[in-house]
Amino acid sequence: MDDDARVKISLLDGIAACAPDLWDACAAPETTDGGRALHPFLTYRWLHAFEESGSATGAEGWDPKHLMAEDEADTLLGVMPLYVKGHSYGEYVFDHGWAQAFERVGGRYYPKLLSAVPFTPVTGPRILLHPDADASITRSALIAGTMQIAVENRLSSMHVNFCTEEEKQQFVAAGFLGRRAQQFHWRNDDYANFDAFLAALASRKKKNIRKERAQAVRDVTIHSFTGEDIRPEHWDAFWVFYQDTGARKWGTPYLTREFFEIAQSKLRDDILLVFAEREGRWVAGALNVIGRDTLFGRYWGCTEHHPCLHFEICYYQAIDYAIEHGLKTVEAGAQGEHKLARGYVPTETHAAHFITDPGFRDAVEHYLEQESAMVGEEMELLNDFTPFRKG
Repeated sequence: MDDDARVKISLLDGIAACAPDLWDACAAPETTDGGRALHPFLTYRWLHAFEESGSATGAEGWDPKHLMAEDEADTLLGVMPLYVKGHSYGEYVFDHGWAQAFERVGGRYYPKLLSAVPFTPVTGPRILLHPDADASITRSALIAGTMQIAVENRLSSMHVNFCTEEEKQQFVAAGFLGRRAQQFHWRNDDYANFDAFLAALASRKKKNIRKERAQAVRDVTIHSFTGEDIRPEHWDAFWVFYQDTGARKWGTPYLTREFFEIAQSKLRDDILLVFAEREGRWVAGALNVIGRDTLFGRYWGCTEHHPCLHFEICYYQAIDYAIEHGLKTVEAGAQGEHKLARGYVPTETHAAHFITDPGFRDAVEHYLEQESAMVGEEMELLNDFTPFRKG
C-alpha cells in the first residue's frame, strides 16, 4: 500500500457535518494556549456563520463541500474549505474572462470548485493540517482529492485563492497553474506609537498624513468597539453602512443581515468596529477582524461624506490599533493604490488553478505568464513610490 492509500478523503455537506473542536484542531491549533487564531476566518465559527446566515450556501452559488482527510482509524488528519461555485462573485481573484472564453468555444465553465474563504481576500493556508498528521502525505492526498473530484465530475476547474506562497508551489508541483497578484499591507517595524511610524516617512508624506488625520476628525468623534463593548445597535448602524457601500460598488452585498446578528453572539471577540459619530449619530464605520498577529480590514461604509474620513477610519485607526496591540501587519483588503501614500506597501498574493481541459489549460497558462510579468513590473514600480524615507 502506498502512502496516499492510508488517507481517506471525503466531502462534508457543509461545515456543520464536522465537530467544531475537530475542525479547529486543524484550522487553529495555536489557540490551545488560549490566544487568538492566526487566521480567524478559517475557524469553524466564521465558516459556520457564513453558512448559517445564508450568505455562503448553494442557493447563493457557494455550495459548501469541505474536504476531510482521515486515516484508516477515522482519525482526522486535515481539512480543506471547499465550495462548488455557480459563479465567480465574491472571490477577488478574477476569472470572469476565462469563463467567457471557455463558453464561447462550447465549454461549460460553471460549476467549478473553489478553496477559499467566502467574500474574504486574505492570505492564509487552505490545507489545514492536524499537528499530529504527516503533513506531506496528508497534503498530497487532499490536493489529489480535489483534482480527482474535478475530473470525475467533469468540472472545468479547481481554484485555490489567497493561499500561501509555499502552498502555491505545492499545488503547482501537483499540476496546478500558479498565479500572483498584489495587495497593500502595512507592516509594523516595532513602532512605539503612531508618531514613531510617521518618523520613518519622508517629510512631505508625514505632513500630508497629519493633515488628513486632523481634517478627518474636524466634525466627528472616533470610537472603537470590540468584544463585549459591541452592542446590537452598532450592527444596526453598520448594516446601513454595508448596504450603502455594496450598492455603490457591486450592486448586491454578499452578507445577509443575519450574518451580523450571528457576529454579535459568536464573533464579536474577533471583531474591531471603528465608528465616526456626529451630533449623536453614527455616520461612518469600518469592520476589522483581529488575528493573532494581523488586523484584517474588511468593510467600510458611511451615510455622510467627510473629507479624509475613510483614510482615518480604515487605515490610520487600524495602524493605531496594530501598534498598541503589538500586531505585525494590517491587511487592508483588495486593490486600492491610494493605500500606498498611507504607508501600506505592495505585497504579493498567490493563487493556484487546475484546468481540466488540456487546450484551455494551455491558453490559461499563457495568459498567466503574461499577467505574472505585469504584476512583477507593477510591484517594482510601486515600491519606488512608497512614502518611507529612502536609505
